[in-house]
Amino acid sequence: MSLEIELIDSKNKEKVISEIKGRGLSKYASYEEGVKDIVSDVAENGDKALFSYTKKFDGVDMDPSKLIVTDDEIKEAYETVSKDLLDVIRKALVSIRSYHEKQKQNGWFTTGDGIILGQKVIPLENVGVYVPGGKAVYPSSVLMNIVPAKVAGVEHIYMCTPPGKDGKVADSTLVAAHEAGADVIYKVGGAQAIAAMAFGTESIQKVDKIVGPGNVYVALAKKAVFGNVSIDSVAGPSEICVLADESANPRYIAADLLSQAEHDEMASAILVTTSKDFAEKVKTEIEGFVPQLSRKEIISKSLENFGHLLVASDMEEAYDLVNAVASEHLEIVTKDPFSDMTRIKNAGAIFLGAYSSEPLGDYFAGPNHVLPTGGTARFFSALSVDDFIKKSSIISYSRDALEKIHTDIETFAKCEQLTAHANSIAVRFE
Repeated sequence: MSLEIELIDSKNKEKVISEIKGRGLSKYASYEEGVKDIVSDVAENGDKALFSYTKKFDGVDMDPSKLIVTDDEIKEAYETVSKDLLDVIRKALVSIRSYHEKQKQNGWFTTGDGIILGQKVIPLENVGVYVPGGKAVYPSSVLMNIVPAKVAGVEHIYMCTPPGKDGKVADSTLVAAHEAGADVIYKVGGAQAIAAMAFGTESIQKVDKIVGPGNVYVALAKKAVFGNVSIDSVAGPSEICVLADESANPRYIAADLLSQAEHDEMASAILVTTSKDFAEKVKTEIEGFVPQLSRKEIISKSLENFGHLLVASDMEEAYDLVNAVASEHLEIVTKDPFSDMTRIKNAGAIFLGAYSSEPLGDYFAGPNHVLPTGGTARFFSALSVDDFIKKSSIISYSRDALEKIHTDIETFAKCEQLTAHANSIAVRFE
């Protein structure tokens, strides 16, 4: 592990920013053609291709009779999952649901002088949720992707997750999906599952939108099917940026940086501070923690490749760097974090104060943990109820209301040489 303290200057500032952006899917262009082939095969050949890839990549002989998780399998999962975990899932559900219910939008109308204008808010009808499987078990992601869809009023939620070698889905994943309200759970994963939901097969329902995390093949498949269906985002590796001053506890900050570095070797962990002495203390704490942690090899490579301890000359420079990085997760642990937060323009989720560490958002607080990565927090937001609705504009004019402006509309249409547009208005006043 090589993690050195760096004084911020224009050169290393640009280096950090380019690293964050460079961890995206552009590094995996060599996989793209293979993923497109899988997507095309499933789109053309349906179940036949889907089950062939399930055999090839997951080692499971799948057919329509085994595809859907049964009530008995869900019952068995409840019997296996501990009461403590079930209680935690249900408590987290309350927090997540309560937070997302505040995001609900209602339709509206304005009226006057023969004019009615409005907006109709309509939930999506069919949504697909992808959940990683195999070695990865993320019941928290199940909750975060399904709950906002349920709150939005989505009619049907279909979930795809790869089976283990035994043809089964992890018990905690099944319990979380059932508690959150998934309607159907399919035992398929990878790029082939994304294609199946995007185009539909003999056994899998075509959906209107696909959400949920996955590996590079899943991310590239989502990118490939976008346009045929909507997607939440093309997510990259996880990242954390911590803005801290000398008032922070260096042991806490080190632990928080490592909480994201353990995700994978491409994860990024960045400290921005104005105190070189504080950065030294954080470095010492990191070096003490790493050997004790179960994923120390992954953490070491993550820190070596994408870890930074950056010292800014003042808070203005620190704000500029944090906004340029536009991190997925941003912790502000300073004397006045709420004041410093007002200077932040770009971050997926902002955690304020010493006792609001990033895992709080991953599991329990309520805000969604599906967040923009790779600097895309400059223009993307967290997954929300908004992702599961669409809006239709409502327009109604009486004859009298239209008569007052019909010549204005005709003038505009003629300016654009769209005489049929102009005529559509003019014929009503012949």
